[in-house]
Amino acid sequence: MVFDWWTLALQAVNLAILVWLLHRFLYRPVLRVVDARRAEIDGQYAATARAKAEAEALRAEVETERAAIPADRAAALKAATAEAEQAATERLEQAERQAADMLRAGRSTLAEERARAETELRSMAVELGAEIAGRLLADIPAEHRAAIWMHRIESHLAELTEAQRTELVAGTGEGTDGGTRVCVVTDSALPEPVQGDWRARLQAALGTTFAVEFETDDALLAGAELHFPNTVLRFSWRSALAAIRSELAADEHAG
Repeated sequence: MVFDWWTLALQAVNLAILVWLLHRFLYRPVLRVVDARRAEIDGQYAATARAKAEAEALRAEVETERAAIPADRAAALKAATAEAEQAATERLEQAERQAADMLRAGRSTLAEERARAETELRSMAVELGAEIAGRLLADIPAEHRAAIWMHRIESHLAELTEAQRTELVAGTGEGTDGGTRVCVVTDSALPEPVQGDWRARLQAALGTTFAVEFETDDALLAGAELHFPNTVLRFSWRSALAAIRSELAADEHAG
């Protein structure tokens, strides 16, 4: 079996093109929407600042008129000026409160929109990465892929305690040879020599004899699952993607 490096190179070029398209036609438009929202908030804040400036100008105008009025009207003007200053102060305080409220609301909305966009982009990136990796993996011979997954399974089983390994093969569901039946589910059919190798290595890893049956499920995307009588050990991309989606959902709710 010859591994075609040109195919791998072409697939890598495809990956680069897909990532470029994602960046150009998805990530940039989302950022433009967020920037437009920020510009709108800045415009509202500028309008509030203008209102504040008008209030300050009104106060300055009142002070100018006060200086021009004759002394005999100073008492009446003093009362009117105090009232105008009070109104200007109240208007200024109201403008400042409105500006602060609008700024807080704008920042909160902008942060929520950015977090939502980032979550969607990360989810799409996960799906796209899985699809691209699956296409690349499809060009690798089945026996080579099987060796990778078998190594992962053996490493996991080696980390279990003796009691945990005994519990795995305990329970009902006996095979034709009188031992416990274990079903190996893979994304594609394994050749007969590979199946024999898996049987021997699984029995050696668990230290007992049992019947091993093989089934296929392309929904796994890649990898394998070991179905024991009482539990299932998952070493597939489907389970890995499900875990990633759960983490993304948890991060979104936490945010």
